[in-house]
Amino acid sequence: MTSVSIRTVHDTAGFAAVADYFSDVWQTPRSAPPLLPETLNSLAHAGGAVHAAYDGERLVGGCVAVFGPPAARAAYSLLAAAERGLGPRLKEAQRAWALGLGARTMRWTFDPLVGRNARFNLVKLGAEGTGYLVDFYGPMADGVNDGDESDRLEVTWDLTGTRRPFAGTTTGTTTDTTAAREAAREAAPVTHPAPDGGSLARRDPGDRYVWCRVPQDIVALRATDAERALGWRRAVREVFTKAFAEGFTATEMSRDGWYTLTRREDARMEEDARMEEDTP
Repeated sequence: MTSVSIRTVHDTAGFAAVADYFSDVWQTPRSAPPLLPETLNSLAHAGGAVHAAYDGERLVGGCVAVFGPPAARAAYSLLAAAERGLGPRLKEAQRAWALGLGARTMRWTFDPLVGRNARFNLVKLGAEGTGYLVDFYGPMADGVNDGDESDRLEVTWDLTGTRRPFAGTTTGTTTDTTAAREAAREAAPVTHPAPDGGSLARRDPGDRYVWCRVPQDIVALRATDAERALGWRRAVREVFTKAFAEGFTATEMSRDGWYTLTRREDARMEEDARMEEDTP
């Protein structure tokens, strides 16, 4: 997609097109999108931003963000979706907009059982899972979430870049650290069984890390076996709520579907060490 452009939307036709795109992604009727065109218009008019990505004339992504309380210097991303490979560019457009208006962080929520989104947020962007919200939206009737409970993981993205992406890179000590962490995970005792009979969660004997696995494709599982998908939801919820109550945050997601949750003080020390490693 060499011709992709990203721009802010200001006209009613543009808001309608973004609303239609969200309807297609979340599998709702065009008459009942996740955000109505007039809602998008109002959010933009109130000082928020609707970004749209176009491949030529074809809309291939969109995202919506607003500001939080002024003292927080934070923005909040309401909704985002894009064709494969365009997510980082779309989030970078949001980041530039928010920084230009004085924000220093951005928050949003996503389904913690969707591993690919966790990897995008925690690994590619370098955001951190800072809160677990049980059944956040209540019952949802779209084609993606219908029949499940709407737990969400809240993430916080440091827009200033002081917390840079670190997992999944291929050079230097970062790779060694990631490999060592995965080896430690496999050696750690299992604390919870998974609905598929495997291991759901492991805990570091030193009590610095908790690891939790999610299913390979929760959206497909939800469509074929809603009861089993709900079992995963409640099992993962138990691990996350306990870990967050004990002061952990979600810091990584492996390619094979394992979250790493790190005690807050350890996460800060690790980030300081990574910054030192990256300094020439």
